[in-house]
Amino acid sequence: MPDPVVIVDYDPHWPEMFAEEQARILETLDGLDVSVEHVGSTAVPLLAAKPIIDIMVVVADAPTGEKTIAPLAVLGYDYRGELGIPGRLYFAKGGPPRTHHLHMYPLGHPETVRLILFRNYLRTNPNTAQEYAELKRGLAGKFRDDREAYTEAKSTFIKSVEARARILGDSCA
Repeated sequence: MPDPVVIVDYDPHWPEMFAEEQARILETLDGLDVSVEHVGSTAVPLLAAKPIIDIMVVVADAPTGEKTIAPLAVLGYDYRGELGIPGRLYFAKGGPPRTHHLHMYPLGHPETVRLILFRNYLRTNPNTAQEYAELKRGLAGKFRDDREAYTEAKSTFIKSVEARARILGDSCA
């Protein structure tokens, strides 16, 4: 069944939806040293996005991450492997349409810094966030039924924002 790329206006409930899911994840993974962050476009106020909550979970190491697969399945997360990013454990929930993406990384993985840098830069630079929203809407129209092409078409913009964030010294706080 197709899972089209659809961009919607910002929903002020997205942070609440993340907070509820964060609490469920932390309760399910009780006893493991994990951190749970809201990342992706739904984590940026007023940014249009696919209505899918992106969650980043950081675990101590890869074996700890593997211990989470079964407990997260109880919450409805379908484990899908690395899905193109070495060292990542990727999960999807819901669908179609999907409601959540969970990206799990061991502590120190470079993707954790990248995701936070990008999110923080967009949160503090609304003009860039607006440019990104316009780009995403255009690409969603062009690549509605091809998520991979949609994601690839955004990559140059994302890399340029990450480079600006690094130059400005945006922190991971």
